[in-house]
Amino acid sequence: MVKEHLPLEEVWQLLQTRWAGRQLSVDHISLQQAHGALLAEDIVSPINVPHYPASAVDGYAVSSSSTSMATAATPAILDEGQYQWVNTGSFVPPNFDSVAMVEDTSIKEGKLYLYVSLSPGANLRPVGEDIVKGQIVAHFGDLVDSNLMALFYAIGIHKLPVLSKPKAVFIPTGDEIVPRGCMDDPSCLPPGKVMESNSVMLECMFGKWNIPLSIGPHVKDDLTSLREALLNATEEYDLILVGAGSAKGKRDFTAEAIEREGELLFHWVLMKPGRPALLGVIKDRPVVGMPGFPMSTMVVAWSVVYPLIELLMKGSLNEEKFLDDAMGTKEKLKAFLLMSHTSPQGISEWLRAKAVQLGSKKYIWPLSGGSSSMRATAEADGFILLSSKTYECPKGKELEVRLIRDVPWEKRALFQGSDDPAVAKSVSYVRRRGADLVIRPVGSLGGLAALARGEAHLSAAHLLDPDTGSYNDSYIASFKPMSDSWKRFLLFYRQQGFIVKKGNPKGIKSIEDLTRSDVRIVNRQPGAGTRVLLDSMLKNHGIDVNLIKGYDDQTVTHLDASCRVAWGLADVALGIKSAADALDLDFIPITEEPYELVIPEDHFCHPGVTALLDAISDKEFREEVDRMGGYRWP
Repeated sequence: MVKEHLPLEEVWQLLQTRWAGRQLSVDHISLQQAHGALLAEDIVSPINVPHYPASAVDGYAVSSSSTSMATAATPAILDEGQYQWVNTGSFVPPNFDSVAMVEDTSIKEGKLYLYVSLSPGANLRPVGEDIVKGQIVAHFGDLVDSNLMALFYAIGIHKLPVLSKPKAVFIPTGDEIVPRGCMDDPSCLPPGKVMESNSVMLECMFGKWNIPLSIGPHVKDDLTSLREALLNATEEYDLILVGAGSAKGKRDFTAEAIEREGELLFHWVLMKPGRPALLGVIKDRPVVGMPGFPMSTMVVAWSVVYPLIELLMKGSLNEEKFLDDAMGTKEKLKAFLLMSHTSPQGISEWLRAKAVQLGSKKYIWPLSGGSSSMRATAEADGFILLSSKTYECPKGKELEVRLIRDVPWEKRALFQGSDDPAVAKSVSYVRRRGADLVIRPVGSLGGLAALARGEAHLSAAHLLDPDTGSYNDSYIASFKPMSDSWKRFLLFYRQQGFIVKKGNPKGIKSIEDLTRSDVRIVNRQPGAGTRVLLDSMLKNHGIDVNLIKGYDDQTVTHLDASCRVAWGLADVALGIKSAADALDLDFIPITEEPYELVIPEDHFCHPGVTALLDAISDKEFREEVDRMGGYRWP
């Protein structure tokens, strides 16, 4: 009976029940090949180190009895034959039992003057001081690193028994994927086709684990072809990974192929993402069905594949440690949630997290994007694994995060506020100045509110007051008394207008055109300056928002809004010219608005803030922004 919908903990228990305690395979390899391998046996030294009494300093070998009562005022005086010069590491003849440091001696007319008394063995490394013959110098399971490599060479061990590494293969499947090497330019992909990139990610992961991974031939969505590929793989490999085809769609054949040729152990894991994962056995070879989305593939590799490798190599699994080893965790800590999160009940959930320090506290927030989003995964500082018992995670809750990157806590500034592609370009310039900047596009009003709560180092706003026609003044005043310490910096003016398809096929020219039945817009989130501008325009022209198709369809960035227009999901979006230019869309200018940075005085000296203020004056940065189009410097 195939087990379905297993909790992660049951998956790990099943793996151990099936593969723990097996007879381990051992390879005997040369020392030169052993770096990164795991020892299969204890290693015993065949010699003493050092194998002779050696001097620990530069000086003179002497008999300690001849130095009795020697002081700076009454030195011991030794004739030739009573001492012998030795370098550090030199052999000390048996008629001497100590070494005087050269700093404590002088030579006069062939006699040695010694100004300190020495005890037997002073500055002398005895035989076997470091390693005694027959002593265990490394144990089963130890990683052969650079230190052990040097030690083994020093004691004359040139062949090592190491645990055999399982040979693994990844078989990419699916009619929709384009195998590696078949197309170099993704811009030429026809609709419905995607580049096969999961194998690239897995190769890097296996490389970090120091485990060989081969990439098998691409297999189309065909049961017979997949069965043949699996049987062929069992002849050569110890571990088989199948890319995609693990769900229950009409073209998902992995589970059936395993059942036809072997045994299916489980299908579906109570984990998000990665839920469709499955595991089976064909000819005693474990076969893992990997979901097709990138983040799903990644977490299944961490939580299913890596523990399998540990068991195949070592015969045991350290449940407290293996996830950190799989992920390459640099730091594991608890931090406060900067925003609330609701997790599905009864399911372990992986979250991609970004991290920052505000004051003395460390904060994290989940990055948006589904399991298909490679961008969010690449941006993550670390990952949070929520247990199946976790449901509501209110803002401010402490959660454990595994950081896979070094976070520059003291030098990273958090920008929360209005979205702008030019500000995104400033990050590289900030990093060149030795600091860092992370951006959360939460809209102008959301950014000011974050500043008032002490949840950002700086913000940006372009909020039009429809009553006065001024920007930002009344909104900032509404956050008094906190805003009394805020300073404003006019960064640039930027053009706002209607973003439409090339050639403006719907003939959109004015705000009134948005009420037409054949026109659909994409809007921005409440609190965004662009949303405020749109609402002001609608109010001034007496237009009811209920007449606007798509008014409730929201995106959080100008580029996302432009993408909706480019792909025909909307006919028009209100946004900035640079976003229209980036996607080769037409732009109908409406207004030019001031875009202001808002920074509390307390953060002026923050390294990330000072680096940004310096970067925005950089000639190269300004020229890059000018090339984007739609900006004017004050």
